[in-house]
Amino acid sequence: MAKALQDVTVLDFSHLLQGPFATQLLGDMGARIIKVERPGQGDLFRTMTFKNRWVGGTESPNFLAWNRNKRSLAIDLKAPEAKAALYKISEKADVVIQNFRPGVMERLGLGYEDFRKINPRIIYCSASGYGDSGPYLSRPGQDMLIQGLSGLAAATGRRDGPPVPVGAGFADQIGALNIVYGILSALYWRERSGEGQEIKVDLLSALLQHQNQELVWAMNFNENLERPNSSIGHPGMDAPFGVYPTRDGWVTIAMSPYAKLVGVLGNKDLLAYDDKEVLFQKRDEVWEKLAAETRKWTTKDLLDAMLKVDIWCGELKKHLQVIDDPQVKHMGNVTSYGHATAGDVKVIGPVVQMSATPPAIDRPAPVVGQHSEEILAEYGISAEAVADLKAKGLVEQSDV
Repeated sequence: MAKALQDVTVLDFSHLLQGPFATQLLGDMGARIIKVERPGQGDLFRTMTFKNRWVGGTESPNFLAWNRNKRSLAIDLKAPEAKAALYKISEKADVVIQNFRPGVMERLGLGYEDFRKINPRIIYCSASGYGDSGPYLSRPGQDMLIQGLSGLAAATGRRDGPPVPVGAGFADQIGALNIVYGILSALYWRERSGEGQEIKVDLLSALLQHQNQELVWAMNFNENLERPNSSIGHPGMDAPFGVYPTRDGWVTIAMSPYAKLVGVLGNKDLLAYDDKEVLFQKRDEVWEKLAAETRKWTTKDLLDAMLKVDIWCGELKKHLQVIDDPQVKHMGNVTSYGHATAGDVKVIGPVVQMSATPPAIDRPAPVVGQHSEEILAEYGISAEAVADLKAKGLVEQSDV
């Protein structure tokens, strides 16, 4: 079937998570992603994994997670001959994405102005940790560091414990969505105006944007929302909002009428707390009282009883339980692709559904330089020139 972005070519200089997730999303929609990597090591994420475990014995699950639907061009960015080849590709490219530290690409001669001179219609997106100026310019823009700086970690966890970062690369992934949002908007504008443009996104701004309701409250009342000491799930919420133990696991309870929950649990003494102000001021005490009751139930029985009276609730699951969840199976979220060295790789597939131009996994994550010769030839670099680049060690072609 047709793909929504099948005529869009992206020169992808990004690495690690933020940029690669963005280009993977574009690739799922059919964009032609040319992943530009260093010969040899390639994307730094190829060298990183959890618990020193490698898919198929050699491949990083971190890299495989964010790099499907791309081709790999392994080329030395510092060599004039290699840059000439990249300039040649940019003549027909639509988008350039990079997430090096500010100033790096400009020093290499690969900044927005360099590409705009060659292709005025180019859309150039730079992603950084803190923007391209200011007192944090030289700081590393890493996900957990941004969670701490933005206030997210301080709003998570229990009052008497340390702040708790989110258990995933949340800042990077939100930043990736901003990249895609900006690029799609710029592509639409270019269709109307014929003009390309430069886009800049950063992780700190992204996480501030996604804590807008908490920050609006704090700024307008000049007061911080303080974390509760129980498992109340948000610093601004009253009981019963939170996570509760059962005999065999945990359940989550969201915004629900307190009296209705007490009715399910069967302890009418708890109705003494049924006041909005009390449920906030004494939310830790209320959580303890409610938890003493929920511990008497199995997870299934408690969920069944709460759902029967339309209480907002759910089971709290670990990752391996999630993939067996009946709704996850029904939605077909888990899929796989065949990889040249890792074998069959299980992944979460594209999640946006489109009737006319559905996204798909057409390519596995590449090995370093898997498509170097193919890409260069496609953009008019002669076989002799490619052979010369390879002979000089400026371009790498994988044998896979």
